[in-house]
Amino acid sequence: MPEPGFREDAGPCQKVDDGMTRVFQLLGKRWTGLVVSVLLQRPVHFADLRRAIPGISERMLSDRLTELGAAGLVVREVDEGPPLRVSYRLTEAGAALEPALKELGSWAETHLPESGPCPR
Repeated sequence: MPEPGFREDAGPCQKVDDGMTRVFQLLGKRWTGLVVSVLLQRPVHFADLRRAIPGISERMLSDRLTELGAAGLVVREVDEGPPLRVSYRLTEAGAALEPALKELGSWAETHLPESGPCPR
Protein backbone atom coordinates (compact mmCIF):
# COMPACT_ATOMS: atom_id res chain seq x y z
CA MET A 1 0.00 0.00 0.00
CA PRO A 2 1.51 3.37 -0.98
CA GLU A 3 2.10 6.09 1.57
CA PRO A 4 -0.64 8.74 1.73
CA GLY A 5 0.00 11.56 -0.69
CA PHE A 6 2.01 9.45 -3.12
CA ARG A 7 0.84 8.16 -6.48
CA GLU A 8 0.48 4.40 -6.55
CA ASP A 9 1.89 4.12 -10.08
CA ALA A 10 5.01 6.19 -9.35
CA GLY A 11 7.25 3.15 -8.93
CA PRO A 12 10.73 3.70 -7.53
CA CYS A 13 10.62 7.45 -8.28
CA GLN A 14 7.62 8.43 -6.18
CA LYS A 15 6.30 11.96 -6.47
CA VAL A 16 3.81 13.80 -4.31
CA ASP A 17 0.39 13.83 -5.94
CA ASP A 18 -1.07 16.97 -7.47
CA GLY A 19 -3.70 17.40 -4.76
CA MET A 20 -1.15 17.55 -1.95
CA THR A 21 0.96 19.95 -3.98
CA ARG A 22 -2.00 22.32 -4.47
CA VAL A 23 -3.00 22.13 -0.79
CA PHE A 24 0.44 23.02 0.49
CA GLN A 25 1.04 25.70 -2.14
CA LEU A 26 -1.91 27.52 -0.58
CA LEU A 27 -2.11 26.41 3.05
CA GLY A 28 1.63 25.97 3.49
CA LYS A 29 2.24 29.70 3.30
CA ARG A 30 2.98 31.41 6.58
CA TRP A 31 -0.15 32.71 8.33
CA THR A 32 -2.67 31.11 5.94
CA GLY A 33 -3.65 28.25 8.24
CA LEU A 34 -4.04 30.64 11.16
CA VAL A 35 -6.31 32.93 9.16
CA VAL A 36 -8.53 29.98 8.21
CA SER A 37 -8.47 28.73 11.79
CA VAL A 38 -9.78 32.04 13.13
CA LEU A 39 -12.45 32.24 10.43
CA LEU A 40 -13.65 28.72 11.28
CA GLN A 41 -15.06 30.16 14.50
CA ARG A 42 -17.19 32.91 12.87
CA PRO A 43 -17.05 35.78 10.37
CA VAL A 44 -14.58 38.40 11.58
CA HIS A 45 -13.82 42.05 10.85
CA PHE A 46 -10.36 42.78 9.48
CA ALA A 47 -9.10 44.51 12.66
CA ASP A 48 -10.36 41.67 14.87
CA LEU A 49 -8.73 39.12 12.60
CA ARG A 50 -5.42 40.97 12.80
CA ARG A 51 -5.63 41.11 16.62
CA ALA A 52 -6.38 37.38 16.75
CA ILE A 53 -3.11 36.54 14.95
CA PRO A 54 -0.16 38.06 16.85
CA GLY A 55 2.70 39.14 14.60
CA ILE A 56 0.86 39.35 11.28
CA SER A 57 1.09 42.69 9.50
CA GLU A 58 -1.88 44.39 7.86
CA ARG A 59 -0.25 43.93 4.46
CA MET A 60 0.37 40.21 4.99
CA LEU A 61 -3.15 39.66 6.29
CA SER A 62 -4.57 41.48 3.29
CA ASP A 63 -2.43 39.37 0.94
CA ARG A 64 -3.47 36.10 2.59
CA LEU A 65 -7.16 37.06 2.53
CA THR A 66 -6.85 37.95 -1.16
CA GLU A 67 -5.24 34.58 -1.92
CA LEU A 68 -7.87 32.70 0.07
CA GLY A 69 -10.59 34.66 -1.73
CA ALA A 70 -9.09 33.84 -5.13
CA ALA A 71 -9.02 30.17 -4.13
CA GLY A 72 -12.73 30.33 -3.26
CA LEU A 73 -12.24 29.74 0.46
CA VAL A 74 -13.01 33.21 1.86
CA VAL A 75 -15.60 35.87 1.04
CA ARG A 76 -15.15 39.58 1.74
CA GLU A 77 -18.34 41.32 2.86
CA VAL A 78 -18.78 45.09 3.15
CA ASP A 79 -21.24 46.63 5.62
CA GLU A 80 -21.84 50.12 4.26
CA GLY A 81 -22.48 51.37 7.80
CA PRO A 82 -22.00 53.96 8.92
CA PRO A 83 -19.28 53.24 9.73
CA LEU A 84 -18.12 51.19 6.76
CA ARG A 85 -16.83 47.83 8.01
CA VAL A 86 -15.35 44.90 6.15
CA SER A 87 -15.68 41.36 7.42
CA TYR A 88 -14.51 38.01 6.13
CA ARG A 89 -16.12 34.61 6.30
CA LEU A 90 -15.36 31.16 4.99
CA THR A 91 -17.19 29.79 2.00
CA GLU A 92 -18.58 26.26 2.09
CA ALA A 93 -15.26 25.07 0.62
CA GLY A 94 -13.32 26.94 3.31
CA ALA A 95 -15.49 25.58 6.11
CA ALA A 96 -14.91 22.07 4.74
CA LEU A 97 -11.29 22.39 5.92
CA GLU A 98 -12.41 22.20 9.56
CA PRO A 99 -12.03 18.43 10.07
CA ALA A 100 -8.55 18.41 8.51
CA LEU A 101 -7.37 21.42 10.53
CA LYS A 102 -8.76 19.99 13.78
CA GLU A 103 -6.94 16.74 13.05
CA LEU A 104 -3.70 18.66 12.45
CA GLY A 105 -4.19 20.52 15.73
CA SER A 106 -4.69 17.23 17.59
CA TRP A 107 -1.61 15.79 15.93
CA ALA A 108 0.43 18.84 16.99
CA GLU A 109 -0.74 18.51 20.60
CA THR A 110 0.55 14.93 20.64
CA HIS A 111 3.68 15.14 18.50
CA LEU A 112 5.05 18.69 18.56
CA PRO A 113 6.60 19.94 21.78
CA GLU A 114 5.35 23.25 23.06
CA SER A 115 8.03 25.90 22.64
CA GLY A 116 6.52 29.20 23.69
CA PRO A 117 6.97 31.45 26.72
CA CYS A 118 3.40 30.75 27.86
CA PRO A 119 2.91 27.10 28.87
CA ARG A 120 -0.64 25.92 29.11
